[in-house]
Amino acid sequence: MIKYRVACSGGHEFESWFADSDSFETQAKRGLIMCPACDSRDVRKAMMAPALLGARRDEPAEAPVALVDEKQQALRAAMRELRQKIDAATDDVGSDFPQVARAIHAGDEPERAIRGQATLAEAKALIEEGVSVAPLPLLPEEAN
Repeated sequence: MIKYRVACSGGHEFESWFADSDSFETQAKRGLIMCPACDSRDVRKAMMAPALLGARRDEPAEAPVALVDEKQQALRAAMRELRQKIDAATDDVGSDFPQVARAIHAGDEPERAIRGQATLAEAKALIEEGVSVAPLPLLPEEAN
């Protein structure tokens, strides 16, 4: 495992662990690394000073790192609560979402609240057809 200091395009820096250097590169290219401050996926390795052992024994080798502050924790808790309410009040139709949404819109299926997955192209097509859809943002733990 290796720990990198990571910087996003918004200027925020945070630390994260990776299996190796290739893991960081792969995850960054796939947009799997997200800034905890602004949710940007445009990230790169930031400058890091090497950890030197034995420099001062009266200080811990590493200072604790807080990736999110209390305000961000509260926001994430509210997002989780909202997501739980949405999950409880909707039927998960998975990857059949576009087809089921069209069928409900056409009156071929009973009207109900649904959720599922759709590609960007599928979502755009639904909107163009007059089908009401709204994206659900990913929770931070789903993104990293």
